[in-house]
Amino acid sequence: MLTVRPAGPGDAGDICALLNTIDRIEIGRPETGLGTVEADLNHPDVDLATDSWLAFEGGRLVAYALLWTDSGPGRIDSDHYVLPDRQAAGARLLELMRTRAREKADGAPGARLRLQLNVRPTLDLALLAGSGWRTVRRYQVMTQDLAAGPPPASAHAPAPPAGLSLRHCAADPADPRRAHALIEDAFASHFGHVERAYEPWLDHLDARDLDWSLVWLASLPALGDVGVLLTRDDRTSMGWLSHIGVRADQRGRGIGGHLLRHGFAVYAGRGRDTVGLGVDTGNETGALALYERHGMRTHYAVDTWELPLR
Repeated sequence: MLTVRPAGPGDAGDICALLNTIDRIEIGRPETGLGTVEADLNHPDVDLATDSWLAFEGGRLVAYALLWTDSGPGRIDSDHYVLPDRQAAGARLLELMRTRAREKADGAPGARLRLQLNVRPTLDLALLAGSGWRTVRRYQVMTQDLAAGPPPASAHAPAPPAGLSLRHCAADPADPRRAHALIEDAFASHFGHVERAYEPWLDHLDARDLDWSLVWLASLPALGDVGVLLTRDDRTSMGWLSHIGVRADQRGRGIGGHLLRHGFAVYAGRGRDTVGLGVDTGNETGALALYERHGMRTHYAVDTWELPLR
């Protein structure tokens, strides 16, 4: 018998175990950390009583879903996970998500519900295609093997401009806000980007406790700050290069590649055997080609699905 109830902070361990079971099926190994689940459940924009669901069969957690709305009017984001042999539970949570999303959208023009799923998910995609969902974007998680240290520099990559320097953001209290401003500028035209002030941006990234010594600004004489590398070392499976951004007027000069290779060197020095990042395959700045040129390879791919709510 299927039972459904809201999630609570005390459910984080069981949810994490479910997500890692699904990770093993979809990508071959568990990669979800308990801290990530706890951050989702404690996000200031999430009301667990109305925006989260746990589905149980015989006391066993078989599906989980969550909604949040920190991306502006009319856009609602979601997570959905289900064991492959429990599609009825997955369908039930999709129905509850859709109903709640329509309530939250409150008739906003162009309102839509978004969901990211592995390209080979445990969810039966017929449940989406038959209900009006469509894919709108594909992302890749790419990794670099660091077991033997940072890879040699690519012969096809441009050298960074003379005078380029990097500084981490832990020394100057103003630098975290400079990093935020550079990321907002560099990603402004990217698909799905939402402009956020500094404090909401921290919440969106779960970055209140971010180690700012692992965030760097790139500067050039007379031009000031031209690029940013935001990384985090709080994942069990790998170091993570969360954002690599270069000012639009300085792209194509080797700055992005320099930041990427700096990330490789830092995480190799920290004893990590793998570093990863996510990239929009439709990114018009050439980010995917940049990462491939520097030796990164696809770990797995994710599709963004979208459901119009009117």
